[in-house]
Amino acid sequence: MRFIDTHTHIYDESLLPEFDVILDNAKSNGIDKMIMPGIDSNCIDDMLMLESKYPNQCIAMMGLHPCYVKENYEQELNIVASWLAKRKFVAIGEIGLDFYWDKTFTEQQYKAFEIQMQWAIDYNTPIVIHTRNAMGETIEAVKPYVKKGLRGAFHCFSGSKESGQQIIEMGFYLGLGGVLTYKNAGVAEAIKDIPMEWLLLETDAPYLPPVPYRGKRNEPSYMIEVAKKLAEIKQVPLHEIAAITTANAEKLFGI
Repeated sequence: MRFIDTHTHIYDESLLPEFDVILDNAKSNGIDKMIMPGIDSNCIDDMLMLESKYPNQCIAMMGLHPCYVKENYEQELNIVASWLAKRKFVAIGEIGLDFYWDKTFTEQQYKAFEIQMQWAIDYNTPIVIHTRNAMGETIEAVKPYVKKGLRGAFHCFSGSKESGQQIIEMGFYLGLGGVLTYKNAGVAEAIKDIPMEWLLLETDAPYLPPVPYRGKRNEPSYMIEVAKKLAEIKQVPLHEIAAITTANAEKLFGI
């Protein structure tokens, strides 16, 4: 079985010192590729270092995360733009709207999101969306760009059945991580009737570890627990979950 972790911050300072062990753990669970989201300029060097050192396993995106949209967001966007002009990335991400921690830069978040969505159209590149406490606003912001050909995924999906349906009707995938295994999160019920052709697997490591690892630092190898939970929900064998979600990731990201 082969899996792809479609969203993992393996360049994080909590994971980087043990990266060789983490990579071996991932391989032992069939996870042979890991896609890394861009956050802001501070992560780029470590992210691209991993991609250069492990080109068959570590694959970079490029983008400005909404939680890192601050006073200097235009400068940060210029850095993203310069990298997109230099080379190809599998996606622009993670980008979007986050109104959970702070709404100080709401207007700037919208601007950064819209600019990066337009870049994705210009470069014919998918996007990976982060949304928290802003699902409805994010879907509405994406809709005009879908008409222009925008495609991508909503990472760490934790919305309702209705929002899940809206997302796949736009032609976007749902990224499923550790939250799927949380008893009271409601994600299992929300995605029960979503066709497998629209589902991706991820960890968001080092965050949001699945059961039975809650309270610990997450890592890509733990994604097997998400896959097992999805197999249980969909009532299909684990190897089928692996085959379909891997094919979905390869199709979206062109890998």
